[in-house]
Amino acid sequence: MGKLSIAPEPVEYAGTRGIWRDTERCYRAVMSRDSRFDGQFITAVRTTGIYCRPSCPALTPKPQNVRFFPTSAAAQAGGYRACRRCLPDAVPGSPEWNIRADLAARAMRLISDGVVERDGVPGLARQLGYSERQLGRVLTAELGAGPLALARAHRAHSARLLIERSTLPLTDVAFAAGFASVRQFNDTIREVFATTPSQLRAGTRRPGNGASEDITGDGTQRATRLTLRLPFRAPFDAPGTLDFLATRAVAGVEQVETDEHTGAVNAYLRTLRLPYGTGTVRLTPADRHVQCDLRITDVRDLGSAVSRMRRLLDLDADPDAVAATLITDPLLAPLVMAAPGIRVPGAVDGPELVLRAMLGQQVSVAAARTAAGRLTAALGEHVTEAATDTPHLLFPSPLAIAEGGADVLRGPRKRIEAITQVAGMLAEGSLDLHVGRDASELRADLLAAPGVGPWTADYVLMRLLGDPDVLLDGDLILRKGAAALGIPADRLTGHSQAWRPWRAYAGMYLWRAGAQTK
Repeated sequence: MGKLSIAPEPVEYAGTRGIWRDTERCYRAVMSRDSRFDGQFITAVRTTGIYCRPSCPALTPKPQNVRFFPTSAAAQAGGYRACRRCLPDAVPGSPEWNIRADLAARAMRLISDGVVERDGVPGLARQLGYSERQLGRVLTAELGAGPLALARAHRAHSARLLIERSTLPLTDVAFAAGFASVRQFNDTIREVFATTPSQLRAGTRRPGNGASEDITGDGTQRATRLTLRLPFRAPFDAPGTLDFLATRAVAGVEQVETDEHTGAVNAYLRTLRLPYGTGTVRLTPADRHVQCDLRITDVRDLGSAVSRMRRLLDLDADPDAVAATLITDPLLAPLVMAAPGIRVPGAVDGPELVLRAMLGQQVSVAAARTAAGRLTAALGEHVTEAATDTPHLLFPSPLAIAEGGADVLRGPRKRIEAITQVAGMLAEGSLDLHVGRDASELRADLLAAPGVGPWTADYVLMRLLGDPDVLLDGDLILRKGAAALGIPADRLTGHSQAWRPWRAYAGMYLWRAGAQTK
């Protein structure tokens, strides 16, 4: 590393794509211990062999002693171990994986969902449509580590959560986190955290985190309950995000809790259909984190469940970068200042999202929710042991809707046929919905499906893939909000170019303005 000229003032923050390559800017962020950069890059110290988050409170190393990496996996591949003081893996994820639409970003979304643990690198490459060799070459060049190393870092993070926050035997933790053997598990924990699993469990239990196992009458484990903290970058418009989910909550699948005095939504609960089993979750925003009370029937689903909850609440968003662009529009600026940190809620399940979106075509949000609730009551699966006064039903599977939806759904026959046909396509795999899809290819596949128009296709891209630049400019409520700001419908598309690449966030402000307009 060459000599750096370091400015004493705080580093400018205006978007961070590829920031790890800008060593001077990264070092200024480390000097100021700027938490806005946590998760954006990794700081490794040559003299100690440790890697940290940018805001680590430890003594700032000399410029010539630091290296910067895009991911913790790259730092681990470089021979560095995680700092036990700042826990660099316990930070918001990088917003790059949504901003970028390239192969590396798509791969990272799938890796965080546990695809490598379930299907191996061949399965990851197959879902992305590339050869294993080409995938490895691209990820190593872009992220400093190949798919195995990136998945290893993901396994280490899941293992640490289970070690610290559950009472599972360590042998069970090893296989639950996706390790092939106990030896591989022990070696990875030693290499990444410079301690043994048993020492990690004994020395790092933290207040506010915990776990317990539900036990059946014959002594067998039924489900695991964990309390986790999901960090985010402030500001976070938690009330607006929860209101969005509450307005669309499907009876039996989702539920909200409100303050008895103000009526404000303060918690969101729902059931989960996960790769290995099922679960329920309760999300409660707090200071600098969201408390996640998770119950899963198979602990191998932990990493996937956490990833999906983060995507649901858009917790990896970069609110300062969003605001820096949107506030330059004098028409939009008052809304941005009134509700800083707005989020674009994601989705926990691709097939559920597209089928619910189709139910909502050309009807009100309330009507769509009623239709989804009726469908769930008739075809949804009960979550084992869930109480009926809490979310206790899984949204119907595509197969269930394909086979029985026509007997439950109401409305025009053509619309019912389209929904059941798309459900059949999802069930047989001819329409594939996952977070690693290429946006343009997925949009084309959706538009080729019966009954799916541009609004539905773009809505799915925005919520499933987290595309931050999708503007639903054909939406009536969104247009109503734009008109209230003085932007007529025929000028909206052109006017919105100044909001790029954050048009989805601008759209959330317009949606809110439209809903509040009489």
